[in-house]
Amino acid sequence: MSDLGALARSGPLDEALAWFFAVSAWPVLVYFLLINTSYLVLVALAALDHARHLRRVPFAGYDEVHASPLTTPVSVLVPAHDEEAGIVPAVGAMLALRYPVHEVVVVDDGSRDATFERLAEAYGLVQVPRELPQDVATRGRVLSVHVPRDGRTPLVVVRKENGGRSDALNVAVNAARHELVCFVDADSILDPDALLTVTKPFVDDPARVVATGGVVRAVNGCRVVAGRVVEVRMPRGWLPRVQVVEYLRAFLLGRTGWSRLGSLVLISGAFGLFRRDVVVEVGGLDPDCIGEDFELCVKVHRAMRDARRDYRVVFVGEPVSWTEVPSTRRVLASQRRRWHRGLWEVLWRHRDMVGNPRYGRVGLLALPYYVVFELLAPVLELVGLLVVPLGWALGLVDPAYALLFGLVAYGYAVVVSMTALAVEEFSFHRYGRWRDLGTAVLVAVLENLGYRQLTAWWRLQGLWAALRGREQVWGVMTRVGFADEAPATPALAGRAAGAGR
Repeated sequence: MSDLGALARSGPLDEALAWFFAVSAWPVLVYFLLINTSYLVLVALAALDHARHLRRVPFAGYDEVHASPLTTPVSVLVPAHDEEAGIVPAVGAMLALRYPVHEVVVVDDGSRDATFERLAEAYGLVQVPRELPQDVATRGRVLSVHVPRDGRTPLVVVRKENGGRSDALNVAVNAARHELVCFVDADSILDPDALLTVTKPFVDDPARVVATGGVVRAVNGCRVVAGRVVEVRMPRGWLPRVQVVEYLRAFLLGRTGWSRLGSLVLISGAFGLFRRDVVVEVGGLDPDCIGEDFELCVKVHRAMRDARRDYRVVFVGEPVSWTEVPSTRRVLASQRRRWHRGLWEVLWRHRDMVGNPRYGRVGLLALPYYVVFELLAPVLELVGLLVVPLGWALGLVDPAYALLFGLVAYGYAVVVSMTALAVEEFSFHRYGRWRDLGTAVLVAVLENLGYRQLTAWWRLQGLWAALRGREQVWGVMTRVGFADEAPATPALAGRAAGAGR
């Protein structure tokens, strides 16, 4: 035993430390076992869902949906603030999406740059005397409404005073003419058939489906041509590489698993499709809520369950929205603090739903899971990270336990990540180069050595700031952009931190 350990065992301090480690060590180990097992279960459910989806793809009838005049039209809603560098190619790519009838509604949320001027020049915009309905309450005053001079391009541009992303989307909902509304970030790239695929659940089950979500993936490092991702590659920097694996595990497979359980409570604000009447019914997005996309989805569940309506919220693993993830530690830290603070805020607002049988599997399964295994995860992870090494140094933790803790907490996590990569590769085979796949495998191992602990610390900071009631400061997402081989690609620049939630 070390001198430090002998010193600790010299009296009342010995008893206090022994009691602390006895009480905390095994519960922390069990917690890590449960959380990694839950991830593995979600991945397994996602694998079953993807297998079923792939069997149905040849018979999905996407060409028929595209050709049918009965396909439900979609309004693509794009909030924009200081996006002059990429707004024209971004809107062009969204107008070119393969879908029978869709419009693009851009809301210029008080941009200080030439965002509107770029659009006006590219599409020959003219002001029209259109009064927007107030189906959803908004804050920022609408200044003007514009449409292309040719009268044929399905584009509407609304100028308003700055009120934030949520307020801009609420204005876009008011301006939308179609029954389905799709929330998309101004700097995102959608796969050409993304709208066809994400609307398929509405086609298959129009009476019950009220919302669908699509996959958000990292565009960093990918080859982009004319506003389309034509080759998927791993980024060069290690920080974006780790986020690629994170997004696969959480967005693609985690949410697919929750969807299969009928308990999906989070649809990314970067790519989500909703029935417009349902969004209006729940009051739209809350401009005062940091986790506005999470909160909207929870409000939809609450409204449907309170009204005792039979409904479905579905996640579709195939349509992809590509977005640039943070490439610096400072920006990533700001993003993760904000995400975790938003998680706390939404769970606290809807705390009466947690564990409430009235809200079915959402209240009894999904929301309690988010409390125990998402909200509290950084607390327990950092406790385990401190308790085990310190207890070992003091001679109060058996080496066998320390080894077991490492295997359960980190070795098991590597297995989960490897399984997620395997499921994604066999299902969609996005990576065309063995080198990229090998890098992803290596990252799945290395993310547990430093990166995971850093994100836990940042998330804990976000939780602590929320508990103290500190004002949320929105950092600036400095984007480095990506290589493009044609001029029609969105240049990603200057967005608020938090892309891809």
